[in-house]
Amino acid sequence: MQKIHTILTHPGGAHKDEFLACCVLVALTQAPIIRREPTTDELADPGIAVVDVGHEHAPDRHNFDHHQFPADHPPICSLSLVLEHLGLHEDAKVFCDWLEAAEWFDSRGPHETAKWLGVSRDTLDRLISPVDITLLRRFALGTRFESTDAIWQVMRMVGEDLLEYVHSLRERLDFIGRHAEVWEIPVAEGAALRVLYMPRTTPSVDEPSFGLDRYIQSKGLEIAALVYPDRRGTGYGLSRHNDHRGFDFTRLSGHELVHFAHARGFVAKTSATSVADLKLLLEQARASSY
Repeated sequence: MQKIHTILTHPGGAHKDEFLACCVLVALTQAPIIRREPTTDELADPGIAVVDVGHEHAPDRHNFDHHQFPADHPPICSLSLVLEHLGLHEDAKVFCDWLEAAEWFDSRGPHETAKWLGVSRDTLDRLISPVDITLLRRFALGTRFESTDAIWQVMRMVGEDLLEYVHSLRERLDFIGRHAEVWEIPVAEGAALRVLYMPRTTPSVDEPSFGLDRYIQSKGLEIAALVYPDRRGTGYGLSRHNDHRGFDFTRLSGHELVHFAHARGFVAKTSATSVADLKLLLEQARASSY
């Protein structure tokens, strides 16, 4: 991204899309934020990122407005345009469940968004928290935010965490794709329950189970259970995926290789490390109805 020395967005009421777009840009550039209408010269200056104002989408000059798009344009917002410019929009839509709803809310309004989500308008209001209210209200009250301001610092942290999440999850999904295996645990008459196994790797990774659900979703897999390195020990964790009732891990309670089996049956921890032992435990943990 070409050097940006200023981030400019509209005055008045603040919304989540331009707030988050500015967060991402602050994290990348450390630039101050000004809240007012842009001039023609500012729109022409690629050193000034113009966000959610200016009626122009020109990423080569860092202008990220969507309000000039036709009414039938697919739902989009200024945050989406910034992420698209960074090559992160597609991953963000897959990894960030809230992003598509934010696009709808900003471009279609709360009533159409509620219909699209299949909920009542009142339900959307019940999801708003004091975090949303305070941050947007305080942002709306200011005209300039610099690195010495608390709001700017919070925005930098939000932007950094958002970018880190998208980047790290993409890296983790690629990592899982290189190492994970899908096992089939027989049930009856040729049927099987599918289990995703993530082996322990060298070097090891933090939070070994992080990204497994997203990987399954991205590949369209039907998975009943997960087996992954226990981050607190040398063994493995075994858990139901999406609370699939094909496995009941209480059936492993008392097993010499199992030091924890949750009373509700959705997770267990084992000291076993061999594939053969892990598969035997899964076979023993099959629910009686399978």
